[in-house]
Amino acid sequence: MPDIETHDFDILIIGAGGAGLRAAIEAQAKGMRTALVCKSLLGKAHTVMAEGGVAAAMGNVYSEDNWKVHFRDTMRGGKMLNNWRMAQLHAQESPDRVRELEEWGALFDRTKDGLILQRDFGGHRYARLAHVGDRTGLEIIRTLQQKAVADGLKVFMEVKVLRLLRDADGVVSGAVAYRRPTGEFLSFSAKAVVLATGGVGKSWMYTSNSWESTGDGHAMALWAGADLIDMECVQFHPTGMVWPLSVRGILVTEGVRGDGGVLRNSDGKRFMFGYIPPMFAAETADSEEEADKWYDDHTAGRRPPELLPRDEVARSINSEVKAGRGSPHGGVFLDIASRRTPEDIRRRLPSMYHQFKELAGVDITAEPMEVGPTCHYIMGGVRVDADSTAATVPGLFAAGEVAGGMHGSNRLGGNSLSDLLVFGRRAGEGAVAFAEGRTGSVSLDEAEVAAIIDAAVAPLQREGGENPYAVHQDLQRTMQSLVGIIRTGSELEEALGAIEELEERASAVSVGGGIAYNPGWNMATDLPSMLTVSRAVAQGAINRKESRGGHTRDDFPTPDAEMGKVNFVQRIEQPDAAGVLGTPSVRTIGVGPEPLPVMPDELAALFEEAH
Repeated sequence: MPDIETHDFDILIIGAGGAGLRAAIEAQAKGMRTALVCKSLLGKAHTVMAEGGVAAAMGNVYSEDNWKVHFRDTMRGGKMLNNWRMAQLHAQESPDRVRELEEWGALFDRTKDGLILQRDFGGHRYARLAHVGDRTGLEIIRTLQQKAVADGLKVFMEVKVLRLLRDADGVVSGAVAYRRPTGEFLSFSAKAVVLATGGVGKSWMYTSNSWESTGDGHAMALWAGADLIDMECVQFHPTGMVWPLSVRGILVTEGVRGDGGVLRNSDGKRFMFGYIPPMFAAETADSEEEADKWYDDHTAGRRPPELLPRDEVARSINSEVKAGRGSPHGGVFLDIASRRTPEDIRRRLPSMYHQFKELAGVDITAEPMEVGPTCHYIMGGVRVDADSTAATVPGLFAAGEVAGGMHGSNRLGGNSLSDLLVFGRRAGEGAVAFAEGRTGSVSLDEAEVAAIIDAAVAPLQREGGENPYAVHQDLQRTMQSLVGIIRTGSELEEALGAIEELEERASAVSVGGGIAYNPGWNMATDLPSMLTVSRAVAQGAINRKESRGGHTRDDFPTPDAEMGKVNFVQRIEQPDAAGVLGTPSVRTIGVGPEPLPVMPDELAALFEEAH
């Protein structure tokens, strides 16, 4: 076994996005020896891609907005599959978390009265997204990072975590990792571990996600014995660039539509008026005149259909393309150039303007963008306790995109950033409480550590195997074509068969060169996570025989009332089985329905009031 660098902490946090940083700040404030491990460089978290704003019912633009309306919007957007307690805590605590950011130095855009300005976003009844132009995620990361580093946080950058470790009592007690540039191995022992690893998008061909989003946290939690829920619920953001190729998949923030951008098909028609679902009909404009009235005077009229929840908009775009009314490159047109002056666009959407001007030669102040659905976010994730974020295996906590339950079957725009802040803080608190109650020293099984390292280096020692990039490319094609925005039972079964073949191929990949500075080896170590998550998504999708939020079955096109009462829970049935690269076999994942937590009567009454 290669030499291994060892570390011991009270709290180990894996992931340096908004959730991880907020958890670290909380743990450090309570005197815990805290370490933060990030796969990339500090500051390059996927949180920076959340551009439009952070959702919080502060009432700065609409005084009638409050946490109850935000809670109701979140539950309705998630098609009532949400964990109601998570949605409640999120709505109640988001305003304080935003004000906290402001106290720590975040510079939000302002109303004329000096309050934090809030913009419209899809699925939100009122304008409630606090923002910094279209760079909100970047400002949040900057603020949290500055606070955490100033407080003395120990950070391990460019470190890939391979597996979580449990002690003899089954309590999560650390992790095995390696430095991506050099290949040096590390072990971490800790009294509690927080997962804040983000999403899974790199298993799909078209995605807004960066290279880090390979589902490491979802897979490691499952391998460690934790439950996953609702993995079938994957959000395809309606507006990712489809052309030019240099920007394919890159997100066009919902703020473009929030600031007046409209969607048109190849005939120039503003087609969203034909796709307003009954649930949202009472509050959605059904004519261009009424929709434009909303933009001109937010106190009058009903919201434009372009601001329906993301799943509704994505399916509508998909329908237009399938009907032959798409753009030349398989999308539709997003037009803000004819709706706002160039000065307004450059002022309110500076990142969008500069990014597409520089990377693609597209001037959004003068021409429409070609956009279409792109894999963006997974609502499913680690099953957690709402108040503490504790997973179902002791010693493990999860917050942010890696945690399931908060968003139900579809996430509203802007809720991701407030989710990070609310549950990042709660994860830090929960981990501290667990660590304080854990007596004695934490020890790791050296034989287990050695086995994990041996499995990780096997591709470097194997000859004649397949290139890991070829396996990854075929996985992306499989997920894009068979487990994409519209699904059918036969295609999902075909996907599971393809994934099984890919598992066999991944178990025999080989990589040339040494362990240092070897991107092929890095890809080989990412494959187990991607294959595990892909299988979990496909299995969940087969079992959920209905269409709900981010999960659409062409063979079951409507919601099913009974299925709306259950989460599909997945867990390893044979934890000791050996599989791809030394992980527990992904073929041993069991899946089954379990009832949703029952919402209290006083919260259920909010939906009757809305009706």
